[in-house]
Amino acid sequence: MSFSEFDLKPELLKNLTDLGFAEATPVQSQSLPSVLDGKDVIAKAKTGSGKTVAFGLGILQKLNVKQFHIQTLVLCPTRELADQVAKELRKLARQIHNIKILTLCGGSPMGPQIGSLEHGAHIIVGTPGRVDDHRKKGRLKLDRVSMLVLDEADRMLDMGFRDTLEHIIDDIPSSRQTLLFSATFPNQIDDLSKGVMQAPVLIEVAETHSNTSIKQSFYKTEAEERFTALLKVLHLKRAESCIIFCHTKKDVQDIADKLGENEVSAIPLHGDMDQRDRDRSLVRFANKSASVLVATDVAARGLDIEAVALVVNYQIAKDLDVHTHRVGRTGRKGNFGDAISLFTKAEYFKLEKLNAEQGIELDECTLPDDSVLANALAAPAMHTIQIEGGKKHKIRPGDLLGALTSDGTLTSDEVGKINIFPLSTFVAVKRSVAKKALSRLQTGKVKGRQLKARLIRR
Repeated sequence: MSFSEFDLKPELLKNLTDLGFAEATPVQSQSLPSVLDGKDVIAKAKTGSGKTVAFGLGILQKLNVKQFHIQTLVLCPTRELADQVAKELRKLARQIHNIKILTLCGGSPMGPQIGSLEHGAHIIVGTPGRVDDHRKKGRLKLDRVSMLVLDEADRMLDMGFRDTLEHIIDDIPSSRQTLLFSATFPNQIDDLSKGVMQAPVLIEVAETHSNTSIKQSFYKTEAEERFTALLKVLHLKRAESCIIFCHTKKDVQDIADKLGENEVSAIPLHGDMDQRDRDRSLVRFANKSASVLVATDVAARGLDIEAVALVVNYQIAKDLDVHTHRVGRTGRKGNFGDAISLFTKAEYFKLEKLNAEQGIELDECTLPDDSVLANALAAPAMHTIQIEGGKKHKIRPGDLLGALTSDGTLTSDEVGKINIFPLSTFVAVKRSVAKKALSRLQTGKVKGRQLKARLIRR
């Protein structure tokens, strides 16, 4: 369907056209009519299906900017997903003036959130734990919320948020509209929906990744040779970007460290890292300053990482849906991708299960010999400079681009992604000009001030 077929505000339709959104994805086509009609909706949709636009348009269609109180609450399992959802909502709302969207997530300082809540908001996007903290302290009033969105509800239940969700929902008027999006439908989802929804419309969207866009291969190895097998796969594929999935936090850290010792540009992502380090890892991977991200399954959903060329399952996931989420990080938005799984003889039953339940062809491949390791992997294309200054200092991307290019030190083509956080900023520059860019920032000024800057090496 074309978005023009939906009963949307003219400013929303114009913005969708400006953004290049012409046709709705299946989840948008199937869910939007019911969402716009005010019905409760349960939608089963995988990561990358366009669900954020589906509920985002519903939120913005019903929003009354002149009524300055919290009208919508969106709950997400992780800070990364909440940040991504808030970013998407702001993009969809570009033609709507004076709209305020506030994120409330754990891992961020409480003080600024308290101050922002005192100033009010139309839409809250947050994680259950932090939203509940503010609710219990009386800082977050939910008595006028008319729309509730539970995004990746299965993940929130897996993380043990069932009771927290119910406490939050008890504070929201029962007359609200509730939208629940989930990649899987475990029994817990059915139980939760019965308690918080009224005659929901059930929508199930087929898998968004086709077998033709992702090539899955399986490499047999001995348990003690698994890391060497991983190195061989990385050297064989020589992918510009790769996510390696592991079962445990310890595995993630150990493998990232060992890859570093083998001159592979790898960074870890797991639950024991503080938010600052997590943000830095994701920024460096997304801006192509690091080629390999080693992660637990927290990275399988909700992270705004595009164009991943290769996914490697260091161990095959215990759950088939998790395997689908992992593999679905590649082959997105019309691109082709590779997904490789390492397995031992003892894990062969998992492959048979994948074949029986998901129809995945068991393309069993032979690992190359040791000669594949002879040539070092190429260094990442970019280098990241961290600057001690961010949103709190009113720094904008244009300020940094100007500081780097105004005197001809760099061209705009040599500057990559610029990510601005409250107190710090990360700028990607081509590796060949990194030292020159660092010197320019250290000796020059940004918005009339000299800011500390350094290259991130690990």
